[in-house]
Amino acid sequence: MRAILADRLRLLFALNIPRAFNALVVLLGYYWSRLSSMPRHFGMPVALAIEPTTACNLGCPECPSGLRKFSRPTGNLKLELLEGLLQETRNTTAYITFYFQGEPFIHPGIFDMIRLASSKGIYTATSTNAHFLDSERAKQVVLSGLSRLIISIDGTTQEVYEQYRKGGELDKVIKGTEEVLAWKKRLKSATPHVIFQFLVVKPNQHQIPEVKRLAKDLGVDELRFKTAQVYDFQNGNPLIPDIPEYSRYKQNKSGQWEIKNTLDNHCWKMWHSCVITQNGEVVPCCFDKDASHSLGNISDGGLKAIWQGEKYRNFRAALLRSRKEIDICRNCSEGTKVWA
Repeated sequence: MRAILADRLRLLFALNIPRAFNALVVLLGYYWSRLSSMPRHFGMPVALAIEPTTACNLGCPECPSGLRKFSRPTGNLKLELLEGLLQETRNTTAYITFYFQGEPFIHPGIFDMIRLASSKGIYTATSTNAHFLDSERAKQVVLSGLSRLIISIDGTTQEVYEQYRKGGELDKVIKGTEEVLAWKKRLKSATPHVIFQFLVVKPNQHQIPEVKRLAKDLGVDELRFKTAQVYDFQNGNPLIPDIPEYSRYKQNKSGQWEIKNTLDNHCWKMWHSCVITQNGEVVPCCFDKDASHSLGNISDGGLKAIWQGEKYRNFRAALLRSRKEIDICRNCSEGTKVWA
């Protein structure tokens, strides 16, 4: 609990006076838009998700990276693109996640990216399958200044783990976790805050008590359970857990499956954050994995013109009218709470 509190305080302290003011005006615009049903937007993103790479070493069944089914360009983010973005957003953005699709630690310059953002007092996070965290990389994770490291661990035995993490090795995940925790101790560093993330699917739901024990034994700072997004859910899916609290979906009276989210006509994410792909495309959120709703490219004049531009405004207006009519929103489990 102490580690969790310290992590949240680090995030809060990233909100210096200019960033806090920006967050306030963004929040005011969000509530004004909800009340008026018209898109009002002020300020710049409080949070960014930046995609280091689309490459991945695993073949997870509900992931475009794993399935190799992208219709958008694949590749690695260029450091110059990030440098320009940080120059523009350093006084407004408090939180950057270096993750969208792909495995971040495949990118050869990932530590340079983290160091660059961390040096500006930005809270930094990434999510990994931990297969590349040998001793040297684990040391660099700690030295980079990374604030939060999310490690996906979707099973406590190899047999169960590999049912979703196709091609993965559970031993590497555990070893990589141990290396990061060991270097934190050796370097007397409070960061990164290490989170085990357990994606609950039907094949692994029986291991929830076991992953709690494993997280405690290893000494990670936090354990989170995540509900799984599946693409074909209406007629059921073997990945949907039958423990209701861990499922994004429920059966209706006709026997069809539907998402639990009521999809109210507002979404905090559309006002406070966005995703930037490895080639600079700006997309509304992490549910637009194929960048089918690209709102512009930061290479063509920066983020501000896109963030406050007509295309983004029209997207927010469409969401306020009827969120259910936007394809990427129909399978969404987020966006109904501020700071959720």
